[in-house]
Amino acid sequence: MHDQFEEVESSLDSVSLRSRAWSSLKADKIAFASVVIVLLLIFIAIFAPWFAPKKPLYQYPDGLSEIGAPQGPGKHFLLGADQNGRDVLSRLIFGARVSLTVGVVATALASFIGVTIGAISGYLGGWVESILMRLTDIVLSFPILLFCIALIAVTGPSTKNVVLVIAFAYWTYLARIIRSQVLSLKEREFVIAARSLGLTTPQIIRRHIIPHLIPTIIVYSTLGVATSILIEASLSFLGIGVPLPQPSWGEMISEGQKYFQSAPWLLVAPGVTMIIAVLAFNLMGDWLTDLFDTSSMGVKR
Repeated sequence: MHDQFEEVESSLDSVSLRSRAWSSLKADKIAFASVVIVLLLIFIAIFAPWFAPKKPLYQYPDGLSEIGAPQGPGKHFLLGADQNGRDVLSRLIFGARVSLTVGVVATALASFIGVTIGAISGYLGGWVESILMRLTDIVLSFPILLFCIALIAVTGPSTKNVVLVIAFAYWTYLARIIRSQVLSLKEREFVIAARSLGLTTPQIIRRHIIPHLIPTIIVYSTLGVATSILIEASLSFLGIGVPLPQPSWGEMISEGQKYFQSAPWLLVAPGVTMIIAVLAFNLMGDWLTDLFDTSSMGVKR
């Protein structure tokens, strides 16, 4: 009976949240635009081969002028061609796939590590908390970009290593937040009741604590994707991120700066695209923060 009541309560909460989300989006045009842009970027990234007008790696002979300069925007190349005669629009679209993949996977891995360490340290306390939090402090003491550069220098540039490096450098922020929330949650009546019933620590954390952390995890993950995209672009800009010939926004900006006077579209197109993507994720994260605000939702249980 208790489980059935929880399922009904959860279903009602989901309906209420969807209703509040839709009402909030209708009232906040900026948030609505950010959500649309994020969904559009994800859709384009998934179906990149269908959206790209040309092959992103193919060097088209007509992409260069008679003197070997990149062709500007026109009917054959909507956003122009690069210094190798490749279509800029197609490379932007496939670059979105790379950037979003790295951003989402790295943030998901960082969230998993952060939630695990934060929940364990906050719930167990004592020497376990001291060791895990000191480890967190050590990682936090390094500037995140320099830390990523140092790790890439050791592991070598590859898409997998970029994901792992970003995740390893970025989990600390969520771990701190989760720990502080678990310290409060573990003193709540429903957790004390679960302990008195003989539930194990993993069961309590999984069934009674993690569900209350989901709003925080969602908000952090949304904001974390934007940060991960920037870090990946920075590493690719420096030539130690996603390896060539894969198109990456950071690598396109790095190449485009050499031609910013003669072919400014090579710099402007990926730069503006990355700004829009990062801004959209940040604005959506701000909207989710307000949506999941516990002061407006009320305290459950």
